[in-house]
Amino acid sequence: MTGDGPQAAFVTRTQCPLCHKEIIMNWERDEIPYFGDVMYITACCDCSFRFTDTMILSQKEPVRYEFVVEGSEDLYAKVVRSTSGTIKVPELGIIVEPGSISESYITNIEGVLDRILGVVITATKWVADEPEKYERGLQLQEMIHEAVDGKRKLTVIIEDPLGNSAIISEKAVSSKLTQEQARKLKTGMIVFDAESAEIEMDACDEDMIGN
Repeated sequence: MTGDGPQAAFVTRTQCPLCHKEIIMNWERDEIPYFGDVMYITACCDCSFRFTDTMILSQKEPVRYEFVVEGSEDLYAKVVRSTSGTIKVPELGIIVEPGSISESYITNIEGVLDRILGVVITATKWVADEPEKYERGLQLQEMIHEAVDGKRKLTVIIEDPLGNSAIISEKAVSSKLTQEQARKLKTGMIVFDAESAEIEMDACDEDMIGN
């Protein structure tokens, strides 16, 4: 164990979910403005498996954040999306669910929309020979561009059953999820059992976007 304080940094061992070899997980504690205490979790394997996550230590309850993008100034609202966070944009009919190889990231609303746009562009290319789906893909791209240009209102929702995701803005509306709502969400997370010192992988699908 290293670092400035107790448990500032430590490692644990688990099996790679792809090749089942033993891998080392690095846990490093830090303090970030707006977020408070966080834990960075990283692991990689020679077989190409890679995992990263940012866990907010001060948030424990299942949580939902809703943010309405109404103008260009809203694009700078800070966002932390953990591997356990589900992102929804109702106006686009888009849901991004966590998977077993999901990665966490800290960005802003524009960064979230850029990530979604990238996936929509790729998906649109895949259905180039299906006129109806292709047209829908182009329409979604245009709607995202309009939102980034401040010409369209969109709602960005993040739901996290483990409470590790957040939208940091005075405009963001946060609320607790019920246990029933939380159980319906995927986690895509690694769960560390402190009592047994073992790590369990949550087996979920990869990140996906649905209409």
